[in-house]
Parts: sequence; structure tokens; C-alpha cells
Amino acid sequence: MDHIQIKGARTHNLKNIDLDMPRDKLIVITGLSGSGKSSLAFDTLYAEGQRRYVESLSTYARQFLSMMEKPDVDHIEGLSPAISIEQKSTSHNPRSTVGTITEIYDYLRLLFARAGEPRCPKHGQPLEAQTVSQMVDQVLAMPEGSKLMILAPVIRDRKGEHQHVIDSMKSQGFIRIRVDGTVYDIDDVPALDKKRKHQIDVVVDRFKVKAGLEQRLAESFETSLGLADGIALVAPMDGEPAGEEHTFSARYACTQCGYALSELEPKLFSFNNPAGACPTCDGLGVKQFFDPEKIVQHPEATLAEGAIKGWDRRAVYYFQMLASVADHFSIDMDTPWQELPEDFREVLLYGTDEDVPFRYVNSRGHIMEKAHPFEGILPNLERRYRETDSQSMREELARHLSQQWCKTCSGSRLRESARHVFIEQNNISNLTHLPVGEAYDYFQTLALPGRKGEIAEKILKEVRQRLQFLVNVGLEYLTLERSADTLSGGEAQRIRLASQIGAGLVGVMYILDEPSIGLHQRDNDRLLATLTHLRDLGNTVIVVEHDEDAIRAADHVIDIGPGAGVHGGHVIAQGTPEEIIANANSLTGQYLNGTKKIAIPGVRQKGNGKHLTLTGATGNNLQNVSLSIPLGVMTCVTGVSGSGKSTLINATLYPVCAAKLNKATSLSHAPYEHLKGLEHLDKVIDIDQSPIGRTPRSNPATYTGLFTPIRELFAGTQEARSRGYKPGRFSFNVKGGRCEACQGDGVIKVEMHFLPDVYVPCDVCKARRYNRETLEVRYKGKNIHEVLEMTVEEAREFFEPVPFLARKLQTLMDVGLSYIRLGQSAVTLSGGEAQRVKLAKELSKRDTGKTLYILDEPTTGLHFYDIQQLLNVLQRLRDHGNTVIVIEHNLDVIKTADWIVDLGPEGGSGGGRIIAEGTPEEVARNSASHTGHYLKPLLTR
Repeated sequence: MDHIQIKGARTHNLKNIDLDMPRDKLIVITGLSGSGKSSLAFDTLYAEGQRRYVESLSTYARQFLSMMEKPDVDHIEGLSPAISIEQKSTSHNPRSTVGTITEIYDYLRLLFARAGEPRCPKHGQPLEAQTVSQMVDQVLAMPEGSKLMILAPVIRDRKGEHQHVIDSMKSQGFIRIRVDGTVYDIDDVPALDKKRKHQIDVVVDRFKVKAGLEQRLAESFETSLGLADGIALVAPMDGEPAGEEHTFSARYACTQCGYALSELEPKLFSFNNPAGACPTCDGLGVKQFFDPEKIVQHPEATLAEGAIKGWDRRAVYYFQMLASVADHFSIDMDTPWQELPEDFREVLLYGTDEDVPFRYVNSRGHIMEKAHPFEGILPNLERRYRETDSQSMREELARHLSQQWCKTCSGSRLRESARHVFIEQNNISNLTHLPVGEAYDYFQTLALPGRKGEIAEKILKEVRQRLQFLVNVGLEYLTLERSADTLSGGEAQRIRLASQIGAGLVGVMYILDEPSIGLHQRDNDRLLATLTHLRDLGNTVIVVEHDEDAIRAADHVIDIGPGAGVHGGHVIAQGTPEEIIANANSLTGQYLNGTKKIAIPGVRQKGNGKHLTLTGATGNNLQNVSLSIPLGVMTCVTGVSGSGKSTLINATLYPVCAAKLNKATSLSHAPYEHLKGLEHLDKVIDIDQSPIGRTPRSNPATYTGLFTPIRELFAGTQEARSRGYKPGRFSFNVKGGRCEACQGDGVIKVEMHFLPDVYVPCDVCKARRYNRETLEVRYKGKNIHEVLEMTVEEAREFFEPVPFLARKLQTLMDVGLSYIRLGQSAVTLSGGEAQRVKLAKELSKRDTGKTLYILDEPTTGLHFYDIQQLLNVLQRLRDHGNTVIVIEHNLDVIKTADWIVDLGPEGGSGGGRIIAEGTPEEVARNSASHTGHYLKPLLTR
């Protein structure tokens, strides 16, 4: 079968469409934001492809796989198993890194375990085999009288009941055995859980250290080495106080100090396994600590004025404690914190063992006096954070936490033994610290001698291939140790794309959501080559995309429209790119053939002559950057991926401005020297792509402030007043008006155990969230549920006579969100949609003309037509005197900017400098600027 045939697709806003799509081709689905592209690609094709594959598996296998809702479609033929690669951030797990997601780190662990050279941490010399005589001498050098035992580790971290091993040891005459750290008589070993990993050590000998044991110990060591493949353990005898265990190895040991390594296994290099993780930070690489700078936020204030947050007069108990400590050390509570003696500040922060007479007065005026040591503010916070069961208390205390590199492993996440295994002069941490591009060059030239070379060859081939794929998708600036939760949506998606190419699957249907996000025009060609490579392997590649290059490179294009939401859901045009360009009905075709275009402004705005100047920025890869932003204009910050745009704007400029203008206290910023020009601004607003809420209860109506006046309108109706209903009655978050069966969710979660949890509509309220009495109240013929189900466009017409609501709804229309429902769950909004809801919220506020707006890639998910709408909104903000800074790769936005700051020239260590700044025309003339190179032809069209 050479086509995927769809009949009667009605998922979401799709209008009963029939479609034939060629298999094993690169297919681009395009159209306005909200027209139904994702409904077709993800909620129909992917959902059905995945459902059919998962249903072919056993019930046991199905419990581990989440299934999407069955799409509303009559018939689909010709589907392959589907893999979706979306924009969502890959993982919020702090243990997930670029290396682990791409599996490159797994191959590196194998490489170091099979071809690495272990060295002594103290002496740096390669480890050699230990003889039995050396082992005996080391034991006899221990304190005389120590009660010890020699153990043979026969099972190490393996799942199973292991009864055959225990029976075998018993038949050989052993009478004691240690299981998971506890010593048992061999007849009394409890039944082991076969699903858990176990450690089983046979007790070979128990003895007290004294002279004359040489022969006995030598025999015991030989027995242990024979049983445990060259390994023996010496530990304190059971019943004795716990002490250090010593590992002896017939293979790896230092001849000078006796440091021994049991064996080189891949798990030794895993920071997710206790065998390899740094014991101090548990393999996270960072330690959280209560930061004195976050606790003492106003050093110019006195203790009496509340210099220490949470220890001021409002917290009576803690304030009395401070007053008692100050009194004991003869310190005046009215002395500013920064003028207090250093040793007294240390006492307050870290405590004292000295008895301090404390005087407590309760609310009834009773006085209690008691002398005891002062715990200290930092230890007090640590203890409360550790012991509390209250989530709100933990969140409150967490505001005072900062992170620092773990001092034991220097952020490498690994224990000492793993950090001292080398290939050439590099340990595994050195290699994960390299940018992908440099790591690729290193492994291209790495040649290991002799037997090690033969063993390593296959592993190296896999590592080289996977690094090559990462380079191909424009991610050569990332390091393998980079934490997954610091990646942007576009980076995360391209990493998954590289992993899929590494998997080398054939006959699969891949569905991608805008892979070009966050990618500079220069890297687009490599991305498109990667997609065509994926197709050429024998896969169907379906891409939801608006990028002009991607549309022109496709084998088949499907244009969905004509409008958004209820006005979309039709196939307007399909065929080759040439056929789309020739189709007069296709809005995409009109932009591609030049009939419609985003115009270059006739005059660039000059601004108000004032500047915001940041000097000496050195965060991440920034190389002492000095940035000057003209105020009152729209500035585009551009540059290839990884050149330092986000570090400069999101991690330096925004948090510094927010701390000084908005009095934000929980933001940390990258290092810089000075910031001048803030006096010309009164607030800064970062409009990013983070969700507007993390629960299904958050929605555009609650976020933009529409829901409160809507509830007040309902509460003001004759029916509501006669029943005594207040606005709270119309909230689904509190008791009263909501349906208590589903607590206002509209759905009830049913746990299926072997299958994913199923959410079924609530039987009581029929998914309407409110109880019957509340729904009987109507405003202009609609109840509260029906209003929340309206699209923005419908609501704009419905609330036309209410100016406040009409204005807010109009701003949502202006940013191109006419199709979203007022009560639509926040978790169903894409990053780009969430960003535009935030933009609409800001637009609807009364502005002072002195606001700094920062947007990171606002064109995500936008069609050419939507970009024009967005530009109109941004230019409106600018025309009111505000300053707009946009981090962007889209050339249509860049060419309309008043000012450009271009970073580069490359990503990672090859970037971090300002290459060009000025008007788009000035940047286009700069031969060093990659952005200028691609901008030039657009400005001369």
C-alpha cells in the first residue's frame, strides 16, 4: 500500500475530512495557528497509529504505555507504528542529561568499563593485581583485637530469589551468609523478593586480628577469591559497631597504598546507580543550601526592622529568640545588619553551643525563661525543611534555597573511583564536559592500541554516529552533561530526532511538531537534510511546520484552513509545493508566491534617545559582553543556536531588571558588572512560553482576569440575587456551586491498574463542573458552563455591551487566539499559545509607556498570517513608548525590527560575542554576521 487513506476525520475542529497521503515521503502540514494541523497530525494520525500498535501488545506490556484518546474518524488505512517527536521539554528529571537521552552516555560507560585504565586517586599510578600475601599483610596491619570477617560477594545487585546460590553455598559447608547487609545462619535466610536487587556475601572466615594468622588468612582469601571471581571483602564482624569495609581485588589495586577496585563495570560510571553515584550529592552534581543572601535580603535594615525574612516582628516566637540572642551578646537590635560584628552574624546564621538565656512571652502575657544553645537560622531552616509534612511550608522555605556545585565530585556526579578511570588522559567527566562538536572531533581521531582497540571499535562507531546526528541537527554547542530540564522545547525535540535517527528504524511514521523552532536559518539546511535522511531510510515523515524552506523541501504539502478554530478544519489545498504555490485558495501559497507578504516598514523608529546599557556580562559562554538597547523601539536579539542570546537576555538582563524594577526576590542572575538606564523604565515583563498554569483548573479566563467579572455578572442577575448567590457560587474551585462528585473537574479519574488511568465524564454534572442549581442561573440565556465553552470570538460578540470584558477579549483576538475556549484547560495549550495569552493579558492593562517587554521566540507555532498579527501587536506596544526586546530566528520578524543585536559568530565556546548591531540594513551589510547574510536578500526583494 503506497498511501495513508483517511475517511471522515472529525477530531476537535476537523470538518469530516477525507485525505490521501503518500507513504515514505516527507509531508508538511501547514496552516493558521488553531486551524487543525495538530488535530490531524497528532490527535488523529499519531493517536490511531499508536493505539493500533499498543493494542497488539499483551495486557502486561500495555500497563507501561499511556494511550491517547481514540480519534473521531470513520476509517484510516495504511498506517505504520507511529512515533511522535513534540516540542515539550524532554524531562524535568534532574538526572536526565543530553548524554543519557541520546544514549551516548551509555556507550561511554561501556567504553570506559571495557577499555579504561583505572588509576589510584592518591598516587595517580595504574592499578595492578594484588597478591594474596599483600592482602594478608594489609589485614594484619589493622588494629590488634579488631573483630573482622572475610566475605565472598557471590551476588551483586541482581534481581531474583537466588535460592540455588544459597543451596550451593550450604552444600560447600558454609554456615553463615550476609544478605543485603544482614548476617544470617544459612538455614535461616528469609525468602527473597525476586523483583528486587540483592547483595549476597558468603562469610568465609571470622577472626580477631593478632599475630600468627598468616596461613589461615591466606587460605580464607584464596577461598573467597575463588568463589567471587577475584574479589574479597573484609568487614567488621556482625554484632560489632559498623565500620569501613575493605575491598581486595586480584585484579585492580595500588601497589603503594593498597587502594583496590573490585571490577570495572558500566554501572560504576552511572550517576543513577549507587555503585557509581557520588555519595555526597547522590549523583545530582549539585547540593541545595539555604543561602544567607536570600535570607538577609535587606542588609541595610536592622534586626528590629526585619532584616531577616521570617524572623521579624510578625513571627513573634522567632523575633523573641533573636532579641534574646542579641541581648546575651550585648548587641543593639537597631543596628543595621551590615554593621553588625562579623562574629555575631556568624552566631545568628550558624548558631552557638553556648547556653543563651531565652525569654518567651506568649499571647496571654505569660513569661517563660529557659537557657539553651541557639540552633542558628540556617540549621533551623534546614531542620524545618527536612521535617515538615506541609507542602506550602516546603514551598515557602524553598525560596531561600540556592544551588552550588557538589564539593566532593566538583559537579561530575560520580564517585572517586569512577573519576579515576582514564582513556588516554581523559576521564568520562572530561569527555561529557566537551561541546558535542569538539567531542565528535576527539572521537574521530581516537585510536586505542592492541586488544583494547579491537574491543572499543564497535562502541566508538556508535558514539561517533550519534554525535554526528547531533551535529547535523544544529546542536554542536551543547555538552553531553547538560541537564535536560535546561533545554528549550526546540532543542529537546531535535535531540529526540537525533536519537531516532540513531535507532535506525524503518517503516515507521514519524510525526514532528515544528522542528525548526529555535534554529537559525543557517542550520535549517542541515535539519532538512536530517529529515530527508529519515525519509530515505524508508519512513513516512509528517511535519507540522510553517518554515518556508521546509514547505519548499517537502514531497507533499497539506494546507489546513481557511481560518482558525471553528473557521478551520478543512483541507484547502494539497499536493507538491509547486501545486500549493499555484493554488489561489491557499493562504500559504499566496505568501510563498509573493501575492501576500509581511511588509518591511518604510521608516525605522529611532526611539526616545535613551538607552539601557548592560556591561561585563560573563554568564555561560558570554565573553564579557556589553549590550546597549535603545529605549522606545523594538529590538531583535539574533544569532545561531547556542550563541548566548538566552543567557544575555533571559538569564542576565531580565532578572537584574526584575529585581530592581519589580522588586523580585527569588530570581538569580548570571554575572555582570553594571546596568545603567533603569531610571527610564518603571517595570519589566517577561512573556515566556511556560504554561499559564500546571493544573487542568487553570484556563485562559482565570489567567487573563476575565472569570471574576463574568462571575460577578452572573451573581448580579435577578435569579442569583433572589437565591442569595455571591460570585463565589460560580467558581469551580470552591465548595458551593461546583459539582461535589467531581469537585468541579468535570471528569472523574478511574484507576485501571493494568491500563493507564481513564478520565470519564462525571455522571452527576455530565462534565459541566457545576451543580444543577448553579446552572439554572442564566445571563442572556446562557449558564456559566455554556459561557466557559464559548470560543474567544463567540464571547467577544456575546459580551459586546460590557466594555471591560469586550476590551480583554479583543486583545485575545488581536494576538490570534480567537479559536481557544474561555474554559480550555491550560495544560492543553501549546507553548506559543500560552505565550500569546500572556501577551494579551499585558496588552489589556493600562500601560505607562515605560515598560520593558521581553519575548523569547513569540513566532513559535505561527503561520505567516499570524506573524503579521503578532507584529501589529508588538508595534502597538512600541508606539505607546514601551521598549520591546524579542529573541527571534524568524527573518520576517527580524526584517521589521527597528534595531538588531546579533550574537555569535558560532554556538557554545565559539560564540558569546556581539558580532553586529544596528538597523536591519546595517546588519545585512556586515559580512561577519550569519543573520546579515540571510537578511540581505529579503531587504532587497
